Amino acid sequence: MLNLGFIRLSACRFSPFIINHSSSSSGFYSSQKQTISFALRSQMGSFTTLSQSSSRLLFRQLFEKESSTYTYLLADSFHPDKPALLIDPVDKTVDRDLSLIRKLGLKVIYAMNTHVHADHITGTGLIKDKVPGIKSVISKASGAKADVFVEPGDKITFGDLFLEVRATPGHTAGCVTYVTGDGPDQPQPRMAFTGDALLIRGCGRTDFQNGNSGQLYKSVHSQIFTLPKETFLYPGHDYKGFTVTTVGEEVLYNPRLTKDEETFISIMQNLSLAYPKMIDVAVPANVVCGLQDLESKPN
Repeated sequence: MLNLGFIRLSACRFSPFIINHSSSSSGFYSSQKQTISFALRSQMGSFTTLSQSSSRLLFRQLFEKESSTYTYLLADSFHPDKPALLIDPVDKTVDRDLSLIRKLGLKVIYAMNTHVHADHITGTGLIKDKVPGIKSVISKASGAKADVFVEPGDKITFGDLFLEVRATPGHTAGCVTYVTGDGPDQPQPRMAFTGDALLIRGCGRTDFQNGNSGQLYKSVHSQIFTLPKETFLYPGHDYKGFTVTTVGEEVLYNPRLTKDEETFISIMQNLSLAYPKMIDVAVPANVVCGLQDLESKPN
C-alpha cells in the first residue's frame, strides 16, 4: 500500500445542520434559522462543521464554467508549511488557482486527477511548469503519465491529513474516488471527491474510454454508497448549479443508481448522448498530463 508521507490530523469546514425538535415556537424559529444558514452556505460550496478538529482543513471548491468542472483545493492549515493539493485542475484556470494558493500562503505539493478527462484539458502539466517540486498524481489503471501512480487503498498525505484512494471504474477504466481519512482526527463528516463516477443525481456516461455500465454500478454501490450516509460527495462536474450532495441523499434520490443493476444498464445504454466535443483533443493531452510536447516539458 502506497503511503505518501506521515499521517495524522484533520478537519473540515462543513457540517450537517442539526434540526431542533423542540415543540416550542422558539425552538422552531431556531431550527428555521439553522436551515436558512445551511442553505446559504450550501450555495457557496462551503460549510461549517461542529467538529473542533474541522478547523484544520482549509477547503475551497473552484469552478471552470466552460466545461462546468469543479477543482478542489485542500490544505492542512495547522501544519507549518500549509501543504496543499489540487484535485482535477483545469488548464484554463491554472493562473486563478495558483494566485489563490499564493494569497492563502499554501504550499501545493500534489496536482491530482480522478481520471483521464474527455471534456477538458487538465491543468496538471501547466502547474508543474509553474510550481517547482509539485508532483502529478493519477491512478495506475488510467494508463496516463504522472509522477505518482496510485492504486486502491493508497493514502495521499498532506501535512497531518490524508486522502484514501478508492477504485471506482466504469465511466473510464481508471477512475478513482479520493476520500478524506477515517478517524477522530480527520475531517468529520468525511468527504469524497468522486470525479465523474458519481454526479449529483446522476453519474458519468459509459460509452467511451473503456466505460462499462455494470462496472460503474458496482463501483458506486461498493465504494461510495458504503461510506457513512452523512459523507459529503463532491463531483467532478455539475450542470445545474448544485455544489455538493451526501451519500444519504444519493442513495435515496439518484434517479439512475437507485435502480437495480439491470435497469441501470438499460438506462445507460439508451442515453443517446452527443459525441463529446473535446474528447479528441482532451484525451491525447491528458494521457501526457496535459502537455503534449514531452521533449521540452516535464510530464
